[in-house]
Amino acid sequence: MENLNKKKFAWLIKNFSSLPSDKLYSAPVLISGFYWDLFTYPKGYKGGDSLVVSLAITDGQSLPSGWARYVKFHLTIVNHLSHELSIHRETSIWFDQKAPGWGLSGMLPFAKLHDKDGGFLVNDELKIVAEIEALEVIGMLDESKDLLEKTFMDVNGFQVLPSQVEAVRGIFERHPDIAVEFRAKNQNLRTACMNFLLGLSEMFSKSVQELSDEDLVEADIALTYLKNAGFKVDWLEKSLDQVKRT
Repeated sequence: MENLNKKKFAWLIKNFSSLPSDKLYSAPVLISGFYWDLFTYPKGYKGGDSLVVSLAITDGQSLPSGWARYVKFHLTIVNHLSHELSIHRETSIWFDQKAPGWGLSGMLPFAKLHDKDGGFLVNDELKIVAEIEALEVIGMLDESKDLLEKTFMDVNGFQVLPSQVEAVRGIFERHPDIAVEFRAKNQNLRTACMNFLLGLSEMFSKSVQELSDEDLVEADIALTYLKNAGFKVDWLEKSLDQVKRT
């Protein structure tokens, strides 16, 4: 039986050196009833000279009060020339409403990362492997598959929380062809993509004054992710362009 409190996954970042974004996110994964993602800063965090890799709860704002997870996570920056040269870091820490994300700083100096003979960037691709295990669980959804399925509701083939049903139905009513080219079968991935879509829709419902430059950068990244997944999000792209021109 699958251990829903533990998962190992890889994040492959292509064109790492030439990406325009200051902050990059992995695709979210479902572990212990929460969606998690990795993120990093390809140009350095606040002028730092080494790679920082962080782990965070993706949907923390939608979770009930009092949630918490005590998590052990192991990160590996893969060296393509030799496994022995790969960089490993491990820690155990609490994630909760006040601290939904934690980063491991100083994992790899940029000088070493960008060394053409170093083995970390091959064909300008960086690979990070994460192994995450929830050691202690407080609050949120029951981790059993049967109860988890009962917690969600189906809207146009997407499993969403009851509190999200109205918003998702509204999106499909206004944009009925939004997901006609979305081919993913994995329900966890489908739900994660829908959460991205809802987050963007909510973001653009705010006033321009409430949005920061970082919000716009992250929105750009999320839109690119959704487009690559097959969603038709031209209406959100127009909203983002309008905000940028304001």
